[in-house]
Amino acid sequence: MHEKLLNGEATMSVVGLGYVGLPIALAFAKHIKVIGFDINAERVEMMCNHIDPSEELEASDFDGCDITFTANPEDLKQAQFHIVAVPTPINRSNRPDLKPLLSASAAVGDALKPGDYVVYESTVYPGCTEEDCVPVLEEISGLKFNTDFKVGYSPERINPGDKVNTIETIVKVVSGSCAESADHIARTYDLVVKAGTHRASSIKVAEASKIIENTQRDVNIALINELSIIFERIGINTYEVLEAAGTKWNFLKFSPGLVGGHCIGIDPYYLTWKSDKLGYHARVINSGRFVNDAMGAHVGKQVVKRMLAQGLNPLDSRILVMGLTFKEDVADIRNTKVTDVIHELKSYNIDVDVVDPFASPEEVENEYGLTIKDAPDSDAYDAIILAVGHAPYTAMNEADFAELMRNDNGVFADLKGLYRGKIKNLEYWSL
Repeated sequence: MHEKLLNGEATMSVVGLGYVGLPIALAFAKHIKVIGFDINAERVEMMCNHIDPSEELEASDFDGCDITFTANPEDLKQAQFHIVAVPTPINRSNRPDLKPLLSASAAVGDALKPGDYVVYESTVYPGCTEEDCVPVLEEISGLKFNTDFKVGYSPERINPGDKVNTIETIVKVVSGSCAESADHIARTYDLVVKAGTHRASSIKVAEASKIIENTQRDVNIALINELSIIFERIGINTYEVLEAAGTKWNFLKFSPGLVGGHCIGIDPYYLTWKSDKLGYHARVINSGRFVNDAMGAHVGKQVVKRMLAQGLNPLDSRILVMGLTFKEDVADIRNTKVTDVIHELKSYNIDVDVVDPFASPEEVENEYGLTIKDAPDSDAYDAIILAVGHAPYTAMNEADFAELMRNDNGVFADLKGLYRGKIKNLEYWSL
């Protein structure tokens, strides 16, 4: 298959052109013919004009690419090697929502022909590819798994906003439904992944390897978040403790904070759901999720407590939240936990303004019903919460923040600890 792709005898399709799918599609399109498919026609039109809707890639990244963008699923029938890179969110009950994945599987199934390959990159629980997706492929296509078509799983490792660790520089885990398919899939990814591939022994092993990457980070961050709550009551600064402990060579360096985004705050729920189905309650993972999901409300409460200690009446106060995206210097607002802080503050009937130089005001309004201000007001706020360490915010100083405050006794909450030791006059607090 990889030789057919190189020789132009076969075409690749990439289904789902978001933060993960588009970089993959463009990387392959520099070597082979690619069909990029997305159900959002408006996004497809933007990509046809060399515009990344996710604002991660430059127009030049589209240059030299043999790619056709389309929102017509019929075009998938021209491809023989399909990569599925659609979102795998959770519902309001924190259960896996497979609708995007199964819909994509149905679209690919309708285009499947004997000899085709389907590789999934979406993060799922172990067993999902073979137990949930393959039956859809078989039912829609009328073909038989492993006899008429092959399936593989190669978990995405895209890190939004990261220009160093990219698809080309990160080792790619690959797997196949048989030894032959695993070999062809690995050779196909070798076309674009300079760091090489790691061949997992099975699809389930590859699925599990991905889901534990973010679960491990989630649990470790939860520990630090819990420690920050304890240290707050002791009266010591968490970042100072971490600096001291970090002098030991084997200390794991994690920091406290809000855990959102489309990976770390979601993936563990896929694993705990699978665990529950197998009759085991994942105590550590669930505890970590509980701690991290509660941090937004914790931050809101701590800010209100410090305002009261400063003699500020929350009912008459106005607070500025700086940053809404789930991480610094990206436009991605998916599952951002800054909204939890805002909702907690509003539960006290506090007037909250939000600014963010990267977030789309339209997307924020549609997704969260919040308004992004073009710029903060001067002499207007009783507290400022620096929620996301965007580059423009890290270039500010205490005088800049003081100009935004209504009074000299305003509260400055620094969730990232960026200004520790630099704030002398305002009431300073960090996790």
